[in-house]
Amino acid sequence: MRIVLGVTGGIAAYKATTIIRQLTEAGHSVQVVPTQNALRFIGATTLEALSHHIVDTDLYSDVADVKHVQIGQNAELIIIAPATASFLARYASGLADDLLGNTLLATKAPVLVAPAMHTEMWQHPATVANVATLRARGVAVLDPASGRLTGQDTGPGRLPEADEIIAAAFKLLVPQDLAGRKIVITAGGTQEAIDPVRYIGNKSSGKQGLAIARAANARGAQVTLIGANIGEFSGEVFDFVSVVNAAELQEAVETHLSAADVLVMAAAVSDYRVQEVSDHKLKRGEIGDEINLHLVANPDILRAAVTRISAEKLSTVTVGFAAETAGSHQTLLTLAKTKLTTKGCDILVANDVSAGAIFGQDTTSVALVTRSGSSESFEGTKTFVADRILDAVVTALA
Repeated sequence: MRIVLGVTGGIAAYKATTIIRQLTEAGHSVQVVPTQNALRFIGATTLEALSHHIVDTDLYSDVADVKHVQIGQNAELIIIAPATASFLARYASGLADDLLGNTLLATKAPVLVAPAMHTEMWQHPATVANVATLRARGVAVLDPASGRLTGQDTGPGRLPEADEIIAAAFKLLVPQDLAGRKIVITAGGTQEAIDPVRYIGNKSSGKQGLAIARAANARGAQVTLIGANIGEFSGEVFDFVSVVNAAELQEAVETHLSAADVLVMAAAVSDYRVQEVSDHKLKRGEIGDEINLHLVANPDILRAAVTRISAEKLSTVTVGFAAETAGSHQTLLTLAKTKLTTKGCDILVANDVSAGAIFGQDTTSVALVTRSGSSESFEGTKTFVADRILDAVVTALA
């Protein structure tokens, strides 16, 4: 994607480097357009090295190319970070006496503005009015974060983190086809205790479920993520429920199911648990060279949810996941169709984990089958796959 990053003259200008790096590493083309004052805080050489594009703030260079029109019309997305109080005032007034101001007036691309300034400046009536004017025109303006500012000040006015800015910007490009929908997503891998320090678990990292949660939120859904052993999340805009074992995960699913329009069971749930968990550490010196564990089956949480949906006549769309050691695409597709039937869900996503593939990775390859009889395969980043799964969910909801 062709992205323009405007940088204005505030102390937070150095944080633009993280935004550039994350965007370019994701494969996007980033054209940085700083103001002259921005270059007092960060050098053009740094911006060029990270973006791999020439940085020129002069409105009157390359006049034959009508540079500001070319940049504005070529942009698919524009981000301004940081945006100073002065910039907000100039943008709201339609002033355009530098390259950035002219570019903004010459573009039809979505624009996200991320302000950063002292608290008093952010709360000043003039700034409040300028932000309201921009929002009324369709410009997305992030509220600044609260935290330590320049000097000893603390309060609202801090530039949000790069990933939050980028997520908000890309949300402007995403169809809001899940707006108003409530989606419950499970992610990670359950752990069944043997004793206070040991457990039976699996290799699931939770990355795919987390990607689905973020993608669903970007498409307007109200998301509850039930995470099994994937840590805690701050700064995310979805609700998060932390669980450890299959019993806790099932309880969380049952709690949230009745209000859910969609249930996505991306978590890897342990099929078995230890029947009797020791309340003290099992010591090898006492046990010897062998240990026998009596395992009993855990409930099939997805199957139980499907049964409850049918019994209570809920309209919840269900998405199941299956990790298979298939070895070939055709075998994977066959296994997916079989699992779809046995689970009774609306959509089944299967991935081939032969030789430990995809665990902890940022990319994956899946086969997706639906109750309506459609099937498809795709591979790419887990974010890309998350959106393709949600495309199927939107179809099922319709």
